[in-house]
Amino acid sequence: MSTVETTTPPVVEQGSFLTLHYRMAGPAAGGKPGADIINTFDGKPATLSLGTGELSPAIERRLLGLAEGTRTTFELPAGEAFGERNPELVQWVARKLLNELGDPDEQYKVGDVVQFPTPDGMGQYAGAVQQVKGSGDAVQFDFNHPLAGQPVVFEVQLIGVL
Repeated sequence: MSTVETTTPPVVEQGSFLTLHYRMAGPAAGGKPGADIINTFDGKPATLSLGTGELSPAIERRLLGLAEGTRTTFELPAGEAFGERNPELVQWVARKLLNELGDPDEQYKVGDVVQFPTPDGMGQYAGAVQQVKGSGDAVQFDFNHPLAGQPVVFEVQLIGVL
């Protein structure tokens, strides 16, 4: 008589290495689903390690305990995925500093996203141009995440969990 071994699929834990497809969409409006911000379902799956900051902590918490092979959708309420909007993160930056950090001939316009080095020089963060002073000697940036204070839909298909 032979014995059949049954194995349970691995589940997501802190530090797991994941291969997954995912789609993140902004808030629904007028009865229509929100626009996709990122969607890997039509292409190559993503790979990432849980706990390294590649996904927001709120999304990572929702993935914990899910089994390999799971496909599900989460709706995160306003502010949970990327925090609430912080008005203190809308700041004027002097043109002199922008010239030191980047191209002195750069012409900034509303909607541009600009990368800034972190104070330690080891990373980057982004700011979106909100206004340019008429004289051009200062630019107002919003350093909030573009989805801060917004509800987010996150769909995931866990292909592999290591």
